[in-house]
Amino acid sequence: MASHWLVGDPAALAAERILDAAGRCFAEQGVPHTSIADIAREAGCSRPTIYRYFDDRHALRLAFVHREARRLGAAVATEVAPIADPASRFVEACLRALAGVRSSPTLAAWFAGGGSAIATDMAGSSAVIESMAGTVVGTPTDPDHRDRARWVVRIMLSLLAMPGADQLEERRMIERFVVPVAVASTRSPAG
Repeated sequence: MASHWLVGDPAALAAERILDAAGRCFAEQGVPHTSIADIAREAGCSRPTIYRYFDDRHALRLAFVHREARRLGAAVATEVAPIADPASRFVEACLRALAGVRSSPTLAAWFAGGGSAIATDMAGSSAVIESMAGTVVGTPTDPDHRDRARWVVRIMLSLLAMPGADQLEERRMIERFVVPVAVASTRSPAG
């Protein structure tokens, strides 16, 4: 069955099929409870086939998070591009990213049933997610860019793990406490 599974599939498509299967498993079983065997069964391949594309479960999870972060980031960037004011664009990007994660069963699973610890670990080490945050935080030449982007990731994870009472409360918190730092003009570390 495993050899038939790969016939005609380039490596990239095979990896995508595995990641799609992983997403379905994450949504149905929860991230912490999904094994490589579960993903292989869902993908219609063998466990060794999965290990041809991903070194281990952590690598598969990280690849999934990177792929979904790129997808969500591209969608949010397109949606907020027409907003001229940087602070307004930032607030809308944050709120749309939160809504995008929450409305996607494969992404929401990372913040349910014990998955938030895994999500925090993934995001803390994810250059892709940090880069996404950085696109609305500042330019790569800004000396504070990396720190502000990492801080925004932490705030977003916090809101996903412990949501505000409603979107209005989250908007208010982002406008009052995050925008002044995240959208700040470049300034020297001394202040």
